[in-house]
Amino acid sequence: MRFLPLVFSLILASVAHAAPSEAPEEASRSLVNIPGLQQVQVVGQTVGSKATELVTNALGFLGVPYRRGGTSADTGFDCSGLVKTVYEDTLGMVLPRVASQQAASTEKIDRQELKPGDLVFFNTMRRAFSHVGIYIGDGKFVHAPRAGAEVRVESMSVAYWKKRFNGARRVLAGEDAELASDTAVAARINTTSIR
Repeated sequence: MRFLPLVFSLILASVAHAAPSEAPEEASRSLVNIPGLQQVQVVGQTVGSKATELVTNALGFLGVPYRRGGTSADTGFDCSGLVKTVYEDTLGMVLPRVASQQAASTEKIDRQELKPGDLVFFNTMRRAFSHVGIYIGDGKFVHAPRAGAEVRVESMSVAYWKKRFNGARRVLAGEDAELASDTAVAARINTTSIR
């Protein structure tokens, strides 16, 4: 999240530099075409405020390198470290450090019930709940995949993830779980431009 204001400042500066004669409304229309920005804005309009913050904060870590045992944007994240950090920084909720413990300490839900901000778990190491990500809607999740990679968004319909999916969990409860249905989010969000 620390980098988000810098990114937006750089985007604004490049738009202003690239087209100094544009009217302000034309320049702001150009910002809507930046991959990821429109999706974050739409998520903010369609899901509950807590889930919006979770998704926005998680997307703010895109590009942070994977680091086994990592729990910081400065040094890198592993999958459960990313989830733990996003929930703690956004909501002040302290989740367990390990993916399997995160699964055990949260509410089991069906895949059809997934809403932005929920956790999705995968069996990537021949054991249940060995990988975790944060569902962002439209069948996609943000996660720290593996050594040599960076935090990114992927589709759960990709064969690799589809084959290894082994559960969904909800952390938010009660009023905090006022999330829009995934179909409402999917109808308004095109996350295919987020990579």
